[in-house]
Amino acid sequence: MLFGKKKEEPKHLTPIDAKIEILGSGCKNCNDLEANTIEALTRLGYTAPVEHVKDFGQMAACGVMTTPALRVNEKVLLSGRVAKASEMEKLLKEALS
Repeated sequence: MLFGKKKEEPKHLTPIDAKIEILGSGCKNCNDLEANTIEALTRLGYTAPVEHVKDFGQMAACGVMTTPALRVNEKVLLSGRVAKASEMEKLLKEALS
């Protein structure tokens, strides 16, 4: 302990069975949305693979016309913008419950 600061215990993450996808070309915004999604999952105490879909044909088949987009269990939760981790946390909590 340096200067009285307590080291945080590592959070134990629970694996969940969910299909989480980031849809986008791989640009900075898409990567930011992916990072915020992973951070939100960690805050919720979950771990799950996050797939990055870059095929525009697949995106169109999902009904996504603006990227980046977040899709959880075949449902588009967010499209056309990067949400902060705190907002992502709320979206994911609702979608995964």
